[in-house]
Amino acid sequence: MREHFDPVGRDRPRRQDFGFFGPHRWHGPGPGSGRARRGDVRAAIVALLTEQPMHGYEIIRELGERSRGVWQPSPGSVYPTLQLLEDEGLIRGVDEGGKRRYDLTDEGRAFATTNPRANAPWDDVLRGVNPVNVQLRDAVKHVALATHQVAEVGTDEQRAEAARLLAETRRQLYVLLASGPDEAGATAPPPGKS
Repeated sequence: MREHFDPVGRDRPRRQDFGFFGPHRWHGPGPGSGRARRGDVRAAIVALLTEQPMHGYEIIRELGERSRGVWQPSPGSVYPTLQLLEDEGLIRGVDEGGKRRYDLTDEGRAFATTNPRANAPWDDVLRGVNPVNVQLRDAVKHVALATHQVAEVGTDEQRAEAARLLAETRRQLYVLLASGPDEAGATAPPPGKS
């Protein structure tokens, strides 16, 4: 009997995928930690809604931006928390143009002023994160976006040159790793300068 072929991989179990480097690998609080500190979704929602009403997608996007991409809670954690906060009377949701926009109630505003956890909980997530790791992750993201643009609209010559540059950059990164920590700067010239 012939085994079913699934070219897209829909039949395979899904692995957690948080971008290029796997689950939170680059965002952990310290070397070798492997995971970022989880944020308090409830406190984060309350903190954002003290500023202005938002819908769920705006909350998710805003938390990602404020934590510099280190923490972006999933819809599966944000929407149930919104429902819970609404059930508790801390927020109210209003349907506007097919989207549900949330705002704090008077009880929610009182909660926000008396609860110290409701002040910028994304700062708790960023505490202890190595900023160099964030810079490195951002650089890779920007290179990936530029590569995608070249692949989409570049000429064959530009695509070939981009592939050569990426291969050289990869090689130089391994040269950098192979060199000792004290000699890294002297041994690894920037890509294209060797």
